[in-house]
Amino acid sequence: MPEILAAVALGIVEGLTEFIPVSSTGHLILFGKAISFNGASAKTFSIFIQLGAILAVVILYWHRFRALLISSPNSPAGFSGKAGIIKLLLACIPVFISGYLFHDAIKALLEPLPVAAALICGGIFMLMVDRGDKNFTYHSLEEISYKTAFLIGVFQCAALWPGMSRSGSTIIGAMLLGVERRVAAEFSFLVAVPVMVAAVGYDMLKSYHELTAADIDLFAVGFVVSLITAVVAIKFFMSLLSRYTLIPFGWYRICLGLFVLGLLGN
Repeated sequence: MPEILAAVALGIVEGLTEFIPVSSTGHLILFGKAISFNGASAKTFSIFIQLGAILAVVILYWHRFRALLISSPNSPAGFSGKAGIIKLLLACIPVFISGYLFHDAIKALLEPLPVAAALICGGIFMLMVDRGDKNFTYHSLEEISYKTAFLIGVFQCAALWPGMSRSGSTIIGAMLLGVERRVAAEFSFLVAVPVMVAAVGYDMLKSYHELTAADIDLFAVGFVVSLITAVVAIKFFMSLLSRYTLIPFGWYRICLGLFVLGLLGN
């Protein structure tokens, strides 16, 4: 497959999977292997295009970020201004520390076998947690406490295992702490912005010497495609959560993981 078409395809995969609990990184690794999109810059490309998906969150939830930066009497109490920023930071601190300490080990796991195992483990965990009959304590972002925000961040660290899914770890962790499903997803989207900007920035600092001028077009195409696709995916995912549980995603993860293990065994 020509590299530019590969960039488009991977941008679509990233945009579709970044915010649903199936692991965008896992899908990018598996799809990249399938189309032979390899090379020194391939892993950095897969990380960089996540910024396109993150920009989709900033666009769709601009009112939330504006309330964080410019608090006003009409801003929602409990998740605006200083209070909202502190909650996001508390949710980010655990993964910032863990990601920094284990960055090289994490990149070494960007292979099909550990991804398949993570997909299966995360899927099983999802089936166990989201049974659809939970009595939730938190029904809005404004109700989430500082302690709960930090604990959600601790759960997010599970996503450092490629294939586990950052959104999946955050959403399931939040639900275990009593956060309603849609609110957990929205909190996951917002936390993704500082986490992914930091992760991509750190990786680019460590990997920029591997990139060449020829990579610029590919990175730009992947970025734009993932942005557009993510906008559509976020809206669709939130509409699904109004009617369904996460169980279908859990089964999808398990089936995909088993399929990959089957291929690796042949």
